[in-house]
Amino acid sequence: MIIVRYFDYEKVAHEANIAAGDLDRLCRIIRREFPTDEMMYELHVSRACMAVKQGRAALPKSTESVPVPTA
Repeated sequence: MIIVRYFDYEKVAHEANIAAGDLDRLCRIIRREFPTDEMMYELHVSRACMAVKQGRAALPKSTESVPVPTA
């Protein structure tokens, strides 16, 4: 099986100094919105990371304040 990656959001997250745990939490939140559409999921994760990198958005200081959906 070939896995297709549409966007390199991990690189952008690294450039934005987003911690691995914060990226994981962000990914789980966005996955809830796009459970079956991989391209839309990666696009929105990438855009969120770019917004943090450009200073247009910030992640909460405490990840406890961000609810994580459970499946």
